[in-house]
Amino acid sequence: MKHYSEIREILKTYHLPFSFRRRNEDEVIKNKFLEIPTKPFRLLHFKKILAVALVLTVIAGIHSSFKNIPPNSPAQQDSVESVKAFMQVYSVLMSPRCMNCHPAGDVPLQGDNSLPHTMAPQRGTDGKGVYAMKCSNCHQAANTPGLHTPPGNPKWQLPPADMKMVFQGRSPHQLAKQLMDPNTNGHKNIEKLMAHADDGLLLAGWNPGEGRTLPPLSHEDFKKAWVTWITKGGYAPTEK
Repeated sequence: MKHYSEIREILKTYHLPFSFRRRNEDEVIKNKFLEIPTKPFRLLHFKKILAVALVLTVIAGIHSSFKNIPPNSPAQQDSVESVKAFMQVYSVLMSPRCMNCHPAGDVPLQGDNSLPHTMAPQRGTDGKGVYAMKCSNCHQAANTPGLHTPPGNPKWQLPPADMKMVFQGRSPHQLAKQLMDPNTNGHKNIEKLMAHADDGLLLAGWNPGEGRTLPPLSHEDFKKAWVTWITKGGYAPTEK
């Protein structure tokens, strides 16, 4: 049959001796086209090939399974690595570039020393100010040129009144718990929380305008720590 030559070449590749006993076509089909020789050394070679094929199949299956493990799954969790990464994240979130817009009260903070805003604007229901004193009055779509002039971003605002997401005064334990809880993090699931590392307003922290210090990590390092913290389990440091 036409399959003989193909089978013969495959077995030659693996240096497997073999013999065929041609019978009628039905009997060949019944015996799967090939009778493996019964000599011990030939059978041993065949078993080795089967064993190698089985091992490769198992390895491929394991590799495929790990590729499909979702973030934050038990297979990826590591409390030590997660907490270590969060402490890097915490150093950025507690810097003026982040904390100034996440105050404990309803007045935003200002400057590298995080003092209450001199104009005393209020949060408002939507986080964009109240009445005629809106954030966008001074904070335009881009930074205003000049030293210590108002920074800008199209999304400039505080978190809304019903989801204040306070950073000021939070311990590492408290802030980690807050960020992982959809009821206190802006209704973000794991995927949205991961994506928040590239949010436009968050990125403004690394473009604060002239005369302001940058966060203690580059955005690249912050994002790496942020993703590591979440994918390794989103663990909170132990409260001291």
